[in-house]
Amino acid sequence: MKAPLNSGNDQAAVILLSGGLDSATTLAIAKTQGFRPYAISFRYGQRHGVEIEFARNIAKQMGVVEHAVVDIDLARFGGSALTSDLPVPKHQSVEQISRGIPLTYVPARNTVFLALALAWSEVLETGNLFIGVNAVDYSGYPDCRPEFIRSFESMANLATKAAVEGRHPVKIHTPLIDLTKAQIIRTGVRLGVDYALTTSCYDPTANGLACGHCDSCLLRKRGFLEAEIPDPTQYAN
Repeated sequence: MKAPLNSGNDQAAVILLSGGLDSATTLAIAKTQGFRPYAISFRYGQRHGVEIEFARNIAKQMGVVEHAVVDIDLARFGGSALTSDLPVPKHQSVEQISRGIPLTYVPARNTVFLALALAWSEVLETGNLFIGVNAVDYSGYPDCRPEFIRSFESMANLATKAAVEGRHPVKIHTPLIDLTKAQIIRTGVRLGVDYALTTSCYDPTANGLACGHCDSCLLRKRGFLEAEIPDPTQYAN
C-alpha cells in the first residue's frame, strides 16, 4: 500500500467496495462530496468470489487513488451460506424472502471489514470511512443497522491513536442507510454509475452470471423495476 500523503489528505476516505450496486453508489457519492477515494475489498472465502473482479473494474473505471484487496478466511469458521456448503436460499419473488436473519448472513463480517478499513484509514491519516449499508431494502443483516454503525464508530474513536490524540476523529459515512433500492439506483444513475459493472448475486454461475433468485438478486431486480431504469444485469435464465 502507498504511504500516506503528507499534506492535504484530510479529505481522503476509505470506501468499502464489494463490487455490488450499493458500494459502487457509495463510492460515487464519496467522490461527489469531494473525498479522495481509497477502495478496499475483501476476498474472505465467499462463494461469490467473482465480485472481486467486479470491484477491480469499478475501482479502475471510477478512478480511485488505490484499491486494496485484502485476503481473510471467514470460510474457516463457516456458519453462512456464503462461506460454506449450505445452500443459498432461492425464491420467485421478494415477497417470499423470509423474515429474520437469513442463512446468507456471514458472522461478524462487517465488524471485521470495518476494523481493517479503520486500520488503513489511520495509516492514511484520515478518519473518514464509507460503507454502503442499508436498513430499508436489505436482507435483515444485524450489521447493516444504524445502531451497529453508531456503536462501531464510538468504539473506533476510543481505539485508534489518531482519534484519541484528536487528530483524526473517526466518522463512518452511510449515505444509503435510509434509501430504498430504487432511490439508490436513481442516485447512482444521476452520478454516472455504470451498474453493468456491478454484481449483487450470492450464487453466480462459474462465468459470473447472476442466478436471479437469491435474496440479493430479487431486491436488485425490484429496485430497477421501481426506479423505472433498465436492469443491465446478465442473469443465467
